[in-house]
Amino acid sequence: MTTPDVRIRPLNDAPLRSGGQYVLYWMTAHRRTRWNFALQRAAELSRRANKPLLVLEAVRSDYRWASRRLHAFVLQGMADNAERLAQAGVAHHTYVEPSPGAGKGLVERLAADAVAVVTDDFPSFFLPRMAAAVARRLPVQMEAVDANGLFPMHATSRVFTTAFSFRAYLQKHLPEYLAQRPDEEPLRDLVGKAEIPDDVRRRWPAASAELLQATPDALDRLLIDQTVREVALRGGAVAGEARLQRFVAQKLSRYQDRNEPEADVTSGLSPWLHFGHVSAHELFDAICRHEGWSLDRLGRSTGGKREGWWGMSPAAEGFLDQVVTWRELGYNLCSHQDDYDRYESLPDWARATLEKHAADPRPQLYTPEQLEQARTHDELWNAAQRQLVREGVMHNYLRMLWAKKVLEWMPHPREALELLVHLNNKYALDGRNPNSYSGIFWTFGRYDRPWGPERPIFGSIRYMSSDNTARKLDVKGYLRRYGPQRQASLF
Repeated sequence: MTTPDVRIRPLNDAPLRSGGQYVLYWMTAHRRTRWNFALQRAAELSRRANKPLLVLEAVRSDYRWASRRLHAFVLQGMADNAERLAQAGVAHHTYVEPSPGAGKGLVERLAADAVAVVTDDFPSFFLPRMAAAVARRLPVQMEAVDANGLFPMHATSRVFTTAFSFRAYLQKHLPEYLAQRPDEEPLRDLVGKAEIPDDVRRRWPAASAELLQATPDALDRLLIDQTVREVALRGGAVAGEARLQRFVAQKLSRYQDRNEPEADVTSGLSPWLHFGHVSAHELFDAICRHEGWSLDRLGRSTGGKREGWWGMSPAAEGFLDQVVTWRELGYNLCSHQDDYDRYESLPDWARATLEKHAADPRPQLYTPEQLEQARTHDELWNAAQRQLVREGVMHNYLRMLWAKKVLEWMPHPREALELLVHLNNKYALDGRNPNSYSGIFWTFGRYDRPWGPERPIFGSIRYMSSDNTARKLDVKGYLRRYGPQRQASLF
């Protein structure tokens, strides 16, 4: 298979180096060895140049919110990749920065011996800036490859303002890209095994087996936030693929009950999708196999309606609307707007109504510390915050309520938005992702419309309350599970 041009974005104007010793794939976001357009592109260049492939997978210590929790999840994925790349006979250098700045110069040093450099095209957090900065310093060709979703991020320059408009666009244009699947196993027929330079091994030594297993002792030695502890969920492609198969076999048929906290029918795949351990294409393939689906079952465009286009069961169509329409809607905005994480990026109508009501009296005001420590009068909100802190995830529906209440309890909507981004990015395994920014900013009007009647604080922003949520959903078990009994040991 050939990587589609629409997925490849040149980061500099430098040429290929014909005398290079290997093709370097700098794995930063698509941290997997299967269903990966970026790895596929690097393998293509390797075969074309008749040179071996070298995979660099590293993790910094100085990014914002770096913690035991996030590091552990990434490291476990690196261990899976190390095993699979070893089986494929591909050189893999795993580097974990022991202190801020220690990894400086590593990519440039490896690029000095490379035919070309390929990296991942991920549109949020610090990764786009990091890749662009490195590319400017390299005298060799560097490309970023999009392996994020079914629809290529740069196949359109349009930024969609609603899920409805994006869904209508996908129904017209996605079919041409559904046949452009990444190679499930892109590492076949490679030439030899690259040698990692001795000076690289000495200055930037490979991660130990203990570190790749994210043992407590190994994590203790890292200069990262030690207070945000690792969770029970294990990172990596092996765990992610197992969860995907369980979801399809055991939960997908009941997905229409996903809003009920006690139903336990959501996929829970967002952490593995965020870190690139599981591919959207792999997920889509699993759904298609389960449904016995093929491209010829696609219907005509429904004009943006949710049901009826895929030609699958209602449960499968509901899931695909979340994982394709809503997830990739966030990637669309982040790949075209640098201000995706700022208050100013909200729609004009939303900012206008929020500012109009910014001085409205609040029924309660809480400090950021009180909110982080789940010390409010609202036990359903407290339970959602405790789940986030304890497990690194939050129930999908309750995350909407969680964000709405912070808007109500902070002095200004700008402060509320900044705190929500901070709490989500600090504790959530799937934070720092276009999809999680979509969820938080939706609370403030992104991808939504004005709602009446106009209310204090919210203005025309869609309103939610804990009382209404508790009447609508069965939350009794959720409140018991995430009650305050363990609070003293967590904060």
